[in-house]
Amino acid sequence: MATGVIVELQRNSPNWATVVEDIVKLERKIFPKHESLARSFDEELRKKNSGLLYRELDGEVAGYVMYSWPSSLYASITKLAVKDACRKQGYGEALLTAAIQKCRTRNVQRITLHVDPLRTPAVNLYKKLGFKIDNLIEGYYSSDRNAYRMYLDFDASQ
Repeated sequence: MATGVIVELQRNSPNWATVVEDIVKLERKIFPKHESLARSFDEELRKKNSGLLYRELDGEVAGYVMYSWPSSLYASITKLAVKDACRKQGYGEALLTAAIQKCRTRNVQRITLHVDPLRTPAVNLYKKLGFKIDNLIEGYYSSDRNAYRMYLDFDASQ
């Protein structure tokens, strides 16, 4: 399991620019250009109803998770990414678990996300943490790339 501290990026943080720069580099490496938020990351993070957690390793961002809560009923995991060299060490699971906890503080009833079915390690991680496949959305990412819409529901009494 990954060790270290998961940090919430604060809007007034003195290291905002450095962290966002590291995340944009990671975005560009991991996601195809049309899926990347690299051009609008700073703008996305400044929205009131969004948050970002990250994990540093040797002074650089090793992974991050971005989430939002568009309504009081549900939240969305909008991005989860871990550097290639840091994969299979528990970073993704730790980040996702922390994001789920943050979303739960908003008393949401459901967390949703979209994932490419071909990203098997990601799909398996989501399932491990309780997400279920809702349906397959054809052409979600591009005309030849689909997505699973997945969800995690919470009991209203929790």
